[in-house]
Amino acid sequence: MTMTLISASELAVRLGDADLRLFDLRHDLMDHAAGRRQYEQSHIAGARYLDNETELAAPRTGKNGRHPLPERAALAALLASHGVTPNTLVVAYDASGGQFASHLWWMLRWLGHDRVAVLDGGWQAWSAAGLAVESGTGPQTDPAATSGGLTPRAALTEPVNADTVLANIAQPAFTVLDARAAARYRGEMEPIDPVAGHIPGALNRPNTDNLAADGRFKSPQELRKEFEAVLGKRAPDAIVHQCGSGITASHNLLAMEVAGLSGSRLYPGSWSEWVSDASRPQAKG
Repeated sequence: MTMTLISASELAVRLGDADLRLFDLRHDLMDHAAGRRQYEQSHIAGARYLDNETELAAPRTGKNGRHPLPERAALAALLASHGVTPNTLVVAYDASGGQFASHLWWMLRWLGHDRVAVLDGGWQAWSAAGLAVESGTGPQTDPAATSGGLTPRAALTEPVNADTVLANIAQPAFTVLDARAAARYRGEMEPIDPVAGHIPGALNRPNTDNLAADGRFKSPQELRKEFEAVLGKRAPDAIVHQCGSGITASHNLLAMEVAGLSGSRLYPGSWSEWVSDASRPQAKG
């Protein structure tokens, strides 16, 4: 069974378990130091901080997007240094509706690790429940974690690259689902990337639509109904998720898993990689 979400109450029961590793993914795309500041001010007891820009992304070349995937071996080594083994339950949280936590969830599945879940409601749900927090720099790495650590296995979900997406425009084999806000998808505005618009043929499902008013994911039934309204009769394994840099697209992929629509894939480079090559077609409207 695919792991997806864990509630604050369920996590509280597990807090302190030897086989649990809890990661704080709080981040601000406009202020890259904000997440670390928030973490040091207060975080879930025992959580470790991971930086979306410096630890969970490879060096940027100007052609590989804003959050390029690191090498699988490098990512596995990073997680192993935090004590993650094949038997570890990894839980990720953020304060952004789960979008950054969902990205780590996907990355672990890319490594072949299936014991990973996102804290439903994130930091806000934990804080509202008055559960255990602490401050300071927190635990960093485990020097003793040199053997029995996490090593890449067969990926539970394979990414799609730009060349595959480009070839798909002429000979469609899958449908791209854009997770960005509707105005960005239509090309009416673009606050981050240098070009506005979307990949030709892509559909739009803003990832913010996955959440209920309380900041938690909608029910599986509601999510399934809403995704099917967008996707029609398209099979889940014929869907490739895209956003600005692969982060909020992971949120849509997770939401489809919650809805029981398993098997969709991610285009990690997404729009920021796509527009780095002016020869790739773009659409508006």
